[in-house]
Amino acid sequence: MMQDKSEIRSKKKQPWAWYFYDWANSSYAVVVLAGFFPVFFKEYWDTTSSAELSTFHLGMTNSAASLLVVILAPMIGAVADQMGRKTRLLGAFAALGLVMTGALYWVGQGHWQLASALFVVSFLGFAGGNIIYDSLLADIASESDMERISATGYAFGYLGSGLLFAFDVYMTLHPDLFGLSGSAQAVRLSFLSVALWWGLFSIPIMRMPSPRGAESPAQRKSLLMNIGGAFRQLYQTFAEIRCLREVSLFLAAYWLYIDGVHTIIRMAVDYGLALGLGSDSLIKALLITQFVGFPAAWLYGMFGQKVGAKRGILFGIVAYILITVAATQMETARGFFAMAVAIGLVQGGVQALSRAFYTRIIPAGKSSEFFGFYNMLGKFAAVIGPMVVGWSSVLWGSRYGILSIAVLLVAGGLLLLTVNESRAKELARQL
Repeated sequence: MMQDKSEIRSKKKQPWAWYFYDWANSSYAVVVLAGFFPVFFKEYWDTTSSAELSTFHLGMTNSAASLLVVILAPMIGAVADQMGRKTRLLGAFAALGLVMTGALYWVGQGHWQLASALFVVSFLGFAGGNIIYDSLLADIASESDMERISATGYAFGYLGSGLLFAFDVYMTLHPDLFGLSGSAQAVRLSFLSVALWWGLFSIPIMRMPSPRGAESPAQRKSLLMNIGGAFRQLYQTFAEIRCLREVSLFLAAYWLYIDGVHTIIRMAVDYGLALGLGSDSLIKALLITQFVGFPAAWLYGMFGQKVGAKRGILFGIVAYILITVAATQMETARGFFAMAVAIGLVQGGVQALSRAFYTRIIPAGKSSEFFGFYNMLGKFAAVIGPMVVGWSSVLWGSRYGILSIAVLLVAGGLLLLTVNESRAKELARQL
């Protein structure tokens, strides 16, 4: 009886451990990915290039990072299922990401190539951990709670990263209060703060037992045997996805519309800089997005639970299209702040409901391998988006380059309309 109570308490703690990993690693997504890295790249590491060429370098860096994850994501998911030790593998990727992020502190002015290389590897740690993290949703949430728990994870991510980002922004604006030589040193220290934050708040999920229970003899194989098994499993998963028509349709739709979402996240600050807005105003706008996103993501999860995840996603896609079109007319910091609020209202919701919807339509017990493909397509989309925006900015200017995102959002929304959730669940149960 005591063991049963202990197991119940452990299961109740699992969602909280899962939430706090989003709290931990979202600091990388906000402080590094969307915030200081693009600004510092243009104003410290790549100062000898023109604004257009610097945008091109930044776009290529983001695309290279995403391409690496595209290549490795399905294998990461398959290896996670083969080894049966998801939380340990998650910890390894988290360690890789936070060490490389912390190393950005030591990159000197003008060394944009080294900064790009460290960023690419840190992003692999971030994205590789997220493949396993996303797959754990199927293990900790009941079907009726998918949207709520998924959205709560994003809400925790917004709040945790927002708090750290607010501290780092304050340190950057007032470096003298911290005994620093200037804002450049403060930004460099922000990379170290992300590494510490990420490591500290990852501890709860590292202590969470593997959802698959005790390690079996089959799981105590060598790494090479696990990789060999992962290749076979990868081929089988690809064949299953081809048979699951609705899953294939959703992945294609997701590939298109999440491209727009990720590209806006990565290139928004660079777009504002290209229009002549001050970096201080742009960083403050990101803070607005974070603190609007905290309650909005949680409420969006409840909205998705009532109207259905698919309708909730479509609502967010329409909002993003309107935001993208409005961005072409933006000229002032006030306009950028308004756009930050609008993005904060829908960004976390679209991502959370996409994760929940996908979890509902894939076969039970195969979440890691299927999420490997899910993350592969998400990151492959991010290879295309920044590249398209970068080239469009060079050819037609930043204001019109941003419109290329709307085309992808429209195409993704139209394809999502064709996905039948009931049919998808029935096909998944047959596997």
